Amino acid sequence: MPARRTFGRTWWGRAWVEALEQRARLDPNRLPRGRTYARKDTVQELAVAPGEITARVRGSRPQPYRVTIRMRQFTPQEWDTLLDVAGRRLGHSAALLDGELPEELAAQSRAAGADLLPGPGDLRPRCSCPDPANPCKHVAAVYYLVADEVDTDPFTLFTLRGRPREEVLSRLRELRAPGATRQARPPDPGLTPKTAYARRVAPVPPLPEVPGEPGPPAVLDLDPPARTGWTSAALGALAADGAAFALDLLRTGGALADLTFEEDLARRAARRCAGVPALAAAAGVPPADLAAWAQAWHEAGRSGLAVLREPWAPGPGPLAEARADLADSGLTGTPRTWRNRITLGELQLRYGRDHRWYRFVRSTGRWRLDGPPAERPVDLAYPPE
Repeated sequence: MPARRTFGRTWWGRAWVEALEQRARLDPNRLPRGRTYARKDTVQELAVAPGEITARVRGSRPQPYRVTIRMRQFTPQEWDTLLDVAGRRLGHSAALLDGELPEELAAQSRAAGADLLPGPGDLRPRCSCPDPANPCKHVAAVYYLVADEVDTDPFTLFTLRGRPREEVLSRLRELRAPGATRQARPPDPGLTPKTAYARRVAPVPPLPEVPGEPGPPAVLDLDPPARTGWTSAALGALAADGAAFALDLLRTGGALADLTFEEDLARRAARRCAGVPALAAAAGVPPADLAAWAQAWHEAGRSGLAVLREPWAPGPGPLAEARADLADSGLTGTPRTWRNRITLGELQLRYGRDHRWYRFVRSTGRWRLDGPPAERPVDLAYPPE
């Protein structure tokens, strides 16, 4: 039997995998499926560009899924910090110029606040598959295959942070050139205890109030060039949606900051910021599906969309209790149970991962979310008049 495929032959490749599994705060239940998928050679056309990874991943459908992963790029200050750490010791610079990444340099740069490896919130994935999980198995597979790229060239880590290999090496050569001078840092005089305790601490200014409505977008004087395919109206609608979404982030404390592609698509369709058929065509989603997503988002946000799209097995307890409540209420007919769903003719009650029940009705052959959730299923079986 052939040896099992592993990821990370060099220390820097292994460090990438360890960062994914331990520091980047990715869902540990999703990563094993990604490893399995990666071992099956499903990932194609993997490419790394500054701040971005792209690939195609074969799945259950004829066309491969499109995966795009954005990684947070360093600020100029972080690059100054990293290059300063690399230039302090001749051995660090020499190793980098030879195409190697010293383990000590990676540790020192992390301690200085310029970590080359991914941490919490650094990775922002998007996949064209219908799985709403983050990461889906296609994204997770790409994560592991990036270890091969890092094995081959540790400068992949620099590229993902925003600067390609030649740009980093060019700056290092400048720092090593005869006569090169570093920008002198002014000495920190510090404070005596007496001076520190004598300081008066100014109060923190209050945050401005959250506006009631988003502001209107600016009116463009001219349409964009025709070859771009954009119009002033389309750009205005996009800007208006961006302003509305920013307001939602303020109101929810950033709770919607990690929307998946499908969730954001449902949110936009629910706002009617663009015609659903046009939006569906641009996103490659069937219009009927997007209309159902928009209805679910309108009624219950991301939890409504999840219960529409994702069947799951909550265990026998909640469903048995629900069936007993429905029987005690005098409901006629025999309900059919499957996973998190109880079907009574043209009515279906679904149990969400948020421990609430959702009412669905059949419309034109599809189940449609019909109103907000409730704590008890009987309240949805007999909704108030």
